[in-house]
Amino acid sequence: MSIAGKNLRHLRKLRGWTQDDFAVKLGIKRSLVGAYEEERADPRLDVLEIVMELFSLSMDDLLLKDLSQEGESYLAKRRKLKMATETRTASIQFVPVKAAAGYLAGYNDPEFVDELNTFALPMLAPGDYRAFEIIGDSMLPTPSGSVVVGEKIENFDALKNDQPCIVVSRMDGIVYKRVNKSARSSKQMTLTLVSDNPQYPAYTVKADEVAEIWAAKMVISKPVEKPVWDLTQLANVVNSLQEKVSSLQGKNK
Repeated sequence: MSIAGKNLRHLRKLRGWTQDDFAVKLGIKRSLVGAYEEERADPRLDVLEIVMELFSLSMDDLLLKDLSQEGESYLAKRRKLKMATETRTASIQFVPVKAAAGYLAGYNDPEFVDELNTFALPMLAPGDYRAFEIIGDSMLPTPSGSVVVGEKIENFDALKNDQPCIVVSRMDGIVYKRVNKSARSSKQMTLTLVSDNPQYPAYTVKADEVAEIWAAKMVISKPVEKPVWDLTQLANVVNSLQEKVSSLQGKNK
């Protein structure tokens, strides 16, 4: 068996693929995979190029090295690559609504924080992140049940006005609002918390009453259900618009 054919067989089995699976990925017939692996034919250049891309290998690796003898080294390289990726990816603690009360008491306790479930989002830059489940309609169109991923703000001077944030305080608990800060010093600063839903009035809190503040970087929510239209309501809206148009036309005569 040629080195190339032997390597193709080794790589296929390494991934747990059948010859049919491998053939689909290579865009060739299954019988041709068998011919390559049994040394009845030499792999075409275009096939080798696909294998190189699938396994992040060079042409020298495929044609000159017996990869079955370097399997551990190959797997070790893959593990190192995965570990390096995980190191660069922020680990995000998740605070569900049911843990909100406990979080208010234990947010500054490393042991409590370590007990929270974690996940990672590779698209985020390195930083200190936390995710909070929000309930209610005060920040519509962000729906209730969404998860807000925030980056910790250590200094209120870094806050930008109208920035959506998770604000943690003993007075109000965990809330998701847009934050506007006063022009006073950090010790005397007040924060105005504004909802996106205009039905909720804005209110202020003293900066020294805020335990933590996390600038929202991402919102994770479930797909919106298909709306059920009320035909009667739609008809009323159309009639109202027609009346307004008629009224305007009458004024222009």
